[in-house]
Amino acid sequence: MIKPTIALATLTLALAACSGGSGDSGSTSGDPVAAVAAPSGSSWTETVAKTNDGGFLMGNPNAPIKLVEYGSRTCPTCAKFDSEGMEPLKKNFISTGKVSYEFRDYPVHGALDLAPSLLGTCVEPSAFFPMLDQMMANQQTFLDKTGDLPQQQLQAVENDPGKVATIIAKGLGYLDFVKARGLSEPQAIACLQDPARIKALSDSAEKGSSEFQVGGTPTFILNGKKIDANSYQGVSEALMAAGAR
Repeated sequence: MIKPTIALATLTLALAACSGGSGDSGSTSGDPVAAVAAPSGSSWTETVAKTNDGGFLMGNPNAPIKLVEYGSRTCPTCAKFDSEGMEPLKKNFISTGKVSYEFRDYPVHGALDLAPSLLGTCVEPSAFFPMLDQMMANQQTFLDKTGDLPQQQLQAVENDPGKVATIIAKGLGYLDFVKARGLSEPQAIACLQDPARIKALSDSAEKGSSEFQVGGTPTFILNGKKIDANSYQGVSEALMAAGAR
């Protein structure tokens, strides 16, 4: 279960936790796979659906090569991958129908990740990745405010993750951010304090830890195996070795 008490006195972050990888090199060569056309009138990069594992998947749901990222919206390395890697990943791989890409929130920074992770899933599937991109692009603006969070208020509700997430969402600016993008304040608060959403996030993180030994972010899983890559170059090399070439 996600622990909302993350050493509240040190909410200024231990960003060293942002380092995934440490898996297979992905150098094993697989046979090239054929491209698959998207249904008429659509594109694979605009095909998005929520998954049973707590993530959101972009691309051909039946793609033979499946890439999963366990990422954190407060992790600079994840933000770097999003800004530098997502467009070429979509253009070179997802658009071909050979590769699907799924993002699963992994709260590597504990309570600090709760607010953006929860709010990021309170949108329609079609809006999930645009919201993720915008949160990543504005990451430093949010994190610059961590020193101003009301520590006494957080400590008073430390056993209630929904209330912790709400205080952090207000203090770091996530609440205003999503309000400017179509979520009303009551909708956002309900999302932040929804026990089912909190449990789903916890369950997804626990699966990542137990099944794939996720300990840092970003961590990439390729066809069920963790790969040693946390940059677009490393991921693209693994994808090509798996047959997406």
